[in-house]
Amino acid sequence: MKGNGVIVARDVCKYYRMGTNEVRALDHVTVEIGAGEFVALMGPSGSGKTTLMNIIAGIDNPTSGRVCVAGAELQEMSEAERSAWRTRTIGYVFQNFNLVPVLTAEENVELPLLLLPLSRAERRAHVEAALESVNMLAWRRHYPRQLSGGQEQRVAIARAIVTDPAVLVADEPTGNLDAEAEREVMELLVQLNRQLGTTVVMVTHDATAASYAGRIIRLEKGRIRG
Repeated sequence: MKGNGVIVARDVCKYYRMGTNEVRALDHVTVEIGAGEFVALMGPSGSGKTTLMNIIAGIDNPTSGRVCVAGAELQEMSEAERSAWRTRTIGYVFQNFNLVPVLTAEENVELPLLLLPLSRAERRAHVEAALESVNMLAWRRHYPRQLSGGQEQRVAIARAIVTDPAVLVADEPTGNLDAEAEREVMELLVQLNRQLGTTVVMVTHDATAASYAGRIIRLEKGRIRG
């Protein structure tokens, strides 16, 4: 598929059936995101922004259209192939952190690496580098309950980048944080974007969070607006 971006979506539709009604979550969306860009997807609830992010991440399949991410044509992959591709290519940051409460910070960060053919020493080195990059190495043996919300999100970001993904997707990453923690997390995402060259695609309702992005894509009723 032609396009110079690390993410290229062409004429993407996502339709759902709810009884006799057809819901058009995405309606002929075309978008291209360049390598190293930081893009915010904004729009009201039900606008399709999370659906678009999940299709970019290979979590959901479009009803029609074509999606190419980091050189891979997602619609041509089997579920198993796409799962392996996600492990190597996509880092995911959640609003609710999704840390495992019975694991320490370093054990949470290590989880994605268990799916890769790495030795224990290699995994440890990756974990330490990821925690250091988010300034959480000193809290490596702390459990989630011992951390603030901002610290939990930093650990979650370390887990998302530990595999050195080409694309980092973040779903309302500051939604559960106070203003100071929000600022710290957003500055960290900008730093990672600039220093590592990681492409960041962030869904947010928050204009303050979106202001950190280099570009804002607005969706409304399943279509790109403006």
